[in-house]
Amino acid sequence: MPSINKGGARPAALFVMDPVHLDRLFPPAVRKRLSEVLRLPESAAPHPAAAPDIDPAEVEVLITGWGCTPLTEPVLAQLPRLRAVLHAAGSVKHHITPACWERDLVVSSAAAANALPVAEFTLGVILLSGKNALGTAARYAAGGRPPTVAQTSAFGNYRRRIGIVGASRIGRRVIELLRPFDFEVAVHDPYLPEGRARELGVVPLPLDELCAVSDVLSLHAPAVPATRGLLDARRLALLPDGATVINTARGSLVDHAALEAELVSGRITAVLDVTEPEPLPADSPLFGLDGVLVTPHIAGALGNELERLGELVADEAAALCAGRPLGHRVHRSDLDTIA
Repeated sequence: MPSINKGGARPAALFVMDPVHLDRLFPPAVRKRLSEVLRLPESAAPHPAAAPDIDPAEVEVLITGWGCTPLTEPVLAQLPRLRAVLHAAGSVKHHITPACWERDLVVSSAAAANALPVAEFTLGVILLSGKNALGTAARYAAGGRPPTVAQTSAFGNYRRRIGIVGASRIGRRVIELLRPFDFEVAVHDPYLPEGRARELGVVPLPLDELCAVSDVLSLHAPAVPATRGLLDARRLALLPDGATVINTARGSLVDHAALEAELVSGRITAVLDVTEPEPLPADSPLFGLDGVLVTPHIAGALGNELERLGELVADEAAALCAGRPLGHRVHRSDLDTIA
């Protein structure tokens, strides 16, 4: 890739995002790294035209984040020298438009850095679900008694069967984190070759079979038309009694009404970091169920984890300006197969 840092001059860049995220993504040490290769503004704005520090007509690099306006043709027309968009978050689907691909812009994403906290969150709730921690805690609080030996007969994480739906970036990180434990891990992903599944150390299965054998079913597939309602009433019914569904991907992957019926019945349990609709209505019965944990989309990078995303963007900016290949470049063809 040709360097954009010609003649030693630092290319002009803009931070295009909700300003509330800027300092956590790019604290002083990370901002310093970026400033060594890019000419940076002092502030951020959701739209390039709102940037007060640098003339958009001079800008060659956009550093985008949550709150970025869609980069449509009229927006790009104000950025005639733009060469690259480095996204300090996960999916680029919400702001990278066909006009960006037609301009042949280099697009990069910090999705890999965002995948780690999601995978860590998933590992944590898998381990807790094996101890039936949610239901047990609720019953303990209500009755003040620990569970009996008979009640704990189905507890434990030894050889528990974990089903991963989607060997996406996050799905693969979850598989990596599960390796030190005595789990039996299987996966369903129509894009995953059988040989690659073997390399990952997991068993590839059709989705119906995966549902039927999984004590825990964790969803990591992308939200595309083909995956809407992927986990429907029929597939939910295939899950063993007492199974746990974990969804940190997108609420659209699950038939919500069917899932609610299964959870209200108490036959299965769930940890839902995403739902459809999102947020759930305040009177949703899921909020009062012992075996259900609903969290407000907290699995991804938050707080001090955001700096990891900024570090990845700084790495990408250095590679871009040196003419090296970007480690996290996104291509148009990637968008339907990654989460």
